[in-house]
Amino acid sequence: MNIGFMACIVLGVLFLIVGIFFFLLKEKGAKYVSGFSTLNHPEKYDKAYISLDMRNQCFTYALILFLGAIISYFISTLIAIPTYVLWGILFFKSVHLDAEKAFEKHLIK
Repeated sequence: MNIGFMACIVLGVLFLIVGIFFFLLKEKGAKYVSGFSTLNHPEKYDKAYISLDMRNQCFTYALILFLGAIISYFISTLIAIPTYVLWGILFFKSVHLDAEKAFEKHLIK
């Protein structure tokens, strides 16, 4: 059993499901984004853009992990390590401790 393939494929499928979830919910999906419900004035933010951004992030993560799974399956199980490092960098780059700062690019102008 190729553990690198399995590790990438499981997380890839999870991100794909979450991405489809945000795709189907559209504007209503914004309330499921971490930190959105703690904003002082959530009506100031473009909910459709927040949901679209989350969908795109999840699909990007899924794509990276699926590519890592495919390469890991055919070449080497060790490819999963740089795949997870790349995913981790992109994932933690989008994490913010302050909700206002996290959603400032989603303000309605």
